[in-house]
Amino acid sequence: MADVRNGVAVITGAAGGLGGGLARVAAGRGMKLVLADRDEARLTAVVDALSAEGAEAIGVPTDVTDPAALDRLAAKAKERFGAVTLLINNAGIETLGLSWELPAETWQRAIGVNLLGVIYGVRAFAPGMLAEGKPAHIVNIASLAALGMMPITAPYMVTKHAVLAFTECLKLEMDVKAAPITVSAVLPGAIATPIFTDAPGVDGDPMVAAHRAIMGEMLAQGLSPDEAADRIFAQLDEGRFWVSPHPEMLAEMADDRAAYLSARSAPELREGHRHMLAI
Repeated sequence: MADVRNGVAVITGAAGGLGGGLARVAAGRGMKLVLADRDEARLTAVVDALSAEGAEAIGVPTDVTDPAALDRLAAKAKERFGAVTLLINNAGIETLGLSWELPAETWQRAIGVNLLGVIYGVRAFAPGMLAEGKPAHIVNIASLAALGMMPITAPYMVTKHAVLAFTECLKLEMDVKAAPITVSAVLPGAIATPIFTDAPGVDGDPMVAAHRAIMGEMLAQGLSPDEAADRIFAQLDEGRFWVSPHPEMLAEMADDRAAYLSARSAPELREGHRHMLAI
């Protein structure tokens, strides 16, 4: 297992939210940081703040939907700090609206950031990690959404299910190679981030407006990004595949998912979906 208290960490989506919390916790563990985000101004602010506190950090503006951009990120990380020991594919976005009403471009963006960004990140960094032949750790941020279903947020649910499936396959592929690379899937629940506030959606749809408001209020009561990151790193220390800052919710949702599949139940609206029926 890679030492997640030292070495070099690459974190995508690091300009805010959970990515910012992961960067701050990694810095507190003495890691050298290569931080990536498409928002250059916010990324620079995070890097400057960490550097002012003594961290060794660089920011590399990166659009994770572009595989060439992730190749450049990997090259920059190696050039500056050498071998990468921790890759956290964190970049992700929410999207709100009925599946058939969302523009194709919105679907493409969600799949590009949430799923292909993870795949392209592994594609860019795994070869170098394997070539080093030393312990390293690949961490893909999924969500508890990877075990559930919900109307109005289909692009997010679909991509997070896919991130979990990809991470499971990746773990087996590393086992096939007998590689010293630990693979972890992180399934967070509510974290106080603006992901719903920032989420693109179908303009003028009252269901979208109601869902954005309700979910935004729920997340505001969630863990802080730094507290969530602390819990995540504590579990990465143990080399777990299944990681969550909300372990009780993970256990409950995994059991519910298993029962649902075992019974081959049909999807049905739950109590948490009822607000949409009144619109």
